Amino acid sequence: MAVVAGAYLFSFALRFDFGEPRGGWRAIAAFGFVVCLVHLAALSLFGCYRREVRRFSRLECRRCLAAAALAALVLGVTRLLLGNEQLFFHARPPYSVTLMTFFFSVAGLVGLRFACRARGDAFEPGMDLLERPETSFDNAAVRGFIAGRTVLVTGAGGTIGSEIVRQVAALGAKRVLLVERCENALYNIDRAMKKAFPGVDCVPLMLDICDKEAMEKLFLAEKPFLVLHAAAYKHVPMVELNPAEGWRNNVDGTRTVAQCAERHGTRRFVLISTDKAVNPVSVMGKSKREAEKALMALNAAKSGTSFCAVRFGNVFGSSGSVVPLFREQIAAGGPVTVTDPAMKRYFMTVQEAVSLVLQAASRTERAIYTLEMGEPVGILKLAEGLIRRAGYRPYKDIPIVFTGIRPGEKLFEELDVSEKSAFRTDMAKIYITKMEE
Repeated sequence: MAVVAGAYLFSFALRFDFGEPRGGWRAIAAFGFVVCLVHLAALSLFGCYRREVRRFSRLECRRCLAAAALAALVLGVTRLLLGNEQLFFHARPPYSVTLMTFFFSVAGLVGLRFACRARGDAFEPGMDLLERPETSFDNAAVRGFIAGRTVLVTGAGGTIGSEIVRQVAALGAKRVLLVERCENALYNIDRAMKKAFPGVDCVPLMLDICDKEAMEKLFLAEKPFLVLHAAAYKHVPMVELNPAEGWRNNVDGTRTVAQCAERHGTRRFVLISTDKAVNPVSVMGKSKREAEKALMALNAAKSGTSFCAVRFGNVFGSSGSVVPLFREQIAAGGPVTVTDPAMKRYFMTVQEAVSLVLQAASRTERAIYTLEMGEPVGILKLAEGLIRRAGYRPYKDIPIVFTGIRPGEKLFEELDVSEKSAFRTDMAKIYITKMEE
């Protein structure tokens, strides 16, 4: 109510050129209490206090506007009914004051809420929705492995790839090669790196990992010490619809980059894999499984390059994933679409994902690594949690509809770190997967 009170008093001051109005400031301030009560009632009537301020949206903006308009109407009618009674001068402010109070209060209420939302978005961790503590790692060994080296990152403009680039630069890499096919994504990460790490030599390279000639020239010229291979098609429905292209990129592209790394003396090659590679049913999962097998075959041939893969669950909030989709649907007023009420997925933050990649890079095993990620999260429960976080009530304010499982999807992903499926390493929560046939 401080915003409304301030708008009311400022309107009076502006109307009377910041001089004392007739009736005195004390009487004006006393009626300001009534003005605040009228606005409070209007804001409550339109449900402006039911939503969480930091999730304020255009819908709530319209609610605030309507509430302020109703309050101005009530105050204007009150002014009209009181007429010219001198006894109630302070209770019948000029119409111009009521109008200015409307504009200033709307500007203040909406501006404050959008500012709070911006601050909330900037510091929103999201880990409470995963119902487990975030996993952290000691980067001392990683720093010693990366510092002063040339590192090549494929898929450098993606959610994981761009975070890898930032972390590698922060750990002291001498030269970072940013391989990315999407021009806009490459431009964004290159600009961000030049601003955040001006002392690191970051080289943007708009290349296709399936272009054997281009990859050969790159490795011949740069001879990277470490390759972090994040380039891949990851969306199950899209790869199901475009299986040949998905296979070409995820399998053939991986083989091309891996063979170049082997020929040109790369020390370590890390493939970003997925939990969908475990007993895969989708083209995407099968392609990532085949990429893992290709690397393990190179290891079996006693390659001078050490190859490994790291299996992830879903990265919380990554581009194109379910979390930003749900947030977009919530902001639009719903409905939120869930494929099946029983569907569950493993989630990790991008910081956890990158930490696991870099820990795997600094180790010596030629293997497939898996992170212990706790219990899988129900997608329906996640949707309900995001709706509540936005200040709405699931099913009442924001409907949830079930669309059915899409081709290639599983109800439950498999990420087994039990003794029958994995070996424990000397690092907490990092396991080596026993090779499946």
